[in-house]
Amino acid sequence: MAHFAEIDQNNTVLRVIVVDDSFEANGSQWCHDVFGGTWVQTSYNGRIRKNFAGVGYSYDPVRDAFIPPQPYPSWTLAEETCLWQPPVPMPQDGPYVWNEDQQEWQIP
Repeated sequence: MAHFAEIDQNNTVLRVIVVDDSFEANGSQWCHDVFGGTWVQTSYNGRIRKNFAGVGYSYDPVRDAFIPPQPYPSWTLAEETCLWQPPVPMPQDGPYVWNEDQQEWQIP
């Protein structure tokens, strides 16, 4: 099955749908003809457009990538993956949550 994301005029993902593989080659046009709007193909395995699209993600046509919403103002976008990275890597020894005010990982 093929997946397509509808994007608005600001390139924000509104919804993601599944279409039969027989429509994949012209899927964006097929989605437009059936549902209206602008559609961009996405992929669960990251084979195309870096990340699987989700509602609220943005589509960057220059990077040709779907980018999740920025979780915190201090996090920066990793160009290679188009995922947000914290200013300090998360420790590997347990569950942590990010404290934006203190700019550190804390045990919940």
